[in-house]
Amino acid sequence: MTTRLDTPASVLAVSRSPLHAFSKVPQPEVRLAAGVGIEGDAHAGKDVQHLSRRAAVPPPNLRQVHLIHAELATAGFSVHPGELGENITTRGVDLLSLPRGTRLHLGEQAVVELTGLRNPCKQIDGFQRGLMRLLVGRAADGTIVRKAGVMSIVLVSGIVRPDDTIDVELPDGAHEALAPV
Repeated sequence: MTTRLDTPASVLAVSRSPLHAFSKVPQPEVRLAAGVGIEGDAHAGKDVQHLSRRAAVPPPNLRQVHLIHAELATAGFSVHPGELGENITTRGVDLLSLPRGTRLHLGEQAVVELTGLRNPCKQIDGFQRGLMRLLVGRAADGTIVRKAGVMSIVLVSGIVRPDDTIDVELPDGAHEALAPV
């Protein structure tokens, strides 16, 4: 049995880059390919594509699509869609609070499944000095809190455009919190 949330969630922007660069370029649309990621993006592939995570035998790519919420608090910084390396900028859904295995139905057909949290890297301070402090913090119990978005895999192919709706489908059973991937 599946639980769905009624949310007024939508896509604010879609971005991609064929280069392993920090930021991605906003597009009028992107095509998600099942098991691969966003066509034309450097991080698309069945095996991990992130340069710092590649190995002689690359692990499966759990980071095919990076999503970040537009409501991300970046007070004092100027951050536009795609600039933090995300493929899809969302609005109206608290991505960080969703459990592992949540499925996001994007637009008419595409479906991604959340695999974990993005682990922010020092390149963020290279983009804008001090921004890393906003994207990584500590909870009251001392645990690290990552706020730089979520990673996902593509389950169902489809075109995604700005203003497309997002339907949130929670997994069955006990919910597992997202962890860095």
